[in-house]
Amino acid sequence: MWRIDRTADYGAFQEAARGRVDLARIERQWEDILRIIGSLHTGAVRAYDVIRMLSRDGRPTPLGDAIAHYGRIAKSLHILRLADEPGYRRQIKAQANLQEGRHALARKIFHGRSGQLYQRYQDGMEDQLGALGLVLNAVVLFNTRYMDAAVNQLRADGFDLRDEDVARLSPFVRQHINMLGRYSFQLPELPGGLRPLRDKHATDDE
Repeated sequence: MWRIDRTADYGAFQEAARGRVDLARIERQWEDILRIIGSLHTGAVRAYDVIRMLSRDGRPTPLGDAIAHYGRIAKSLHILRLADEPGYRRQIKAQANLQEGRHALARKIFHGRSGQLYQRYQDGMEDQLGALGLVLNAVVLFNTRYMDAAVNQLRADGFDLRDEDVARLSPFVRQHINMLGRYSFQLPELPGGLRPLRDKHATDDE
């Protein structure tokens, strides 16, 4: 953790908050910081070029140092919220679980090479990652459409589904998908655009 006032008493965090945020460094580079933010937002400059501006010969430039000090403010506030707000901790855990679910689904899709890129050139690696992202997004779209249909059907049948429970559903479920075998990319003729929902006790794979 980092502090702004060296003389302040932070109580239980007195020993933890040993680092310091130098506001003067941030103020001196503030206009350049805003220009970088605007340039990244508009696409006028690439992130790669910005990284080169923030470091030189392995050492941070004055601009990079100022951004690092500014980031320490957000990091300290994040740590304090984690310590003080149970709801915030639950939110962070939910986000972490969601991200891990995405990684797990990607690993299952990328089963042939155990999640490893074997292309020896950049374009080939980008092709592999692009294909993986395309299939991953297709699975997420498939899951989302059918989960939404299932939720609507359950509610129509009189089941009491709470919004807070529905919010915990993940589109990264994968147990129902067979990644092996033959793949068909022909669109079937489906009334209403979706296949009939199966009984929850069915066990055969999609």
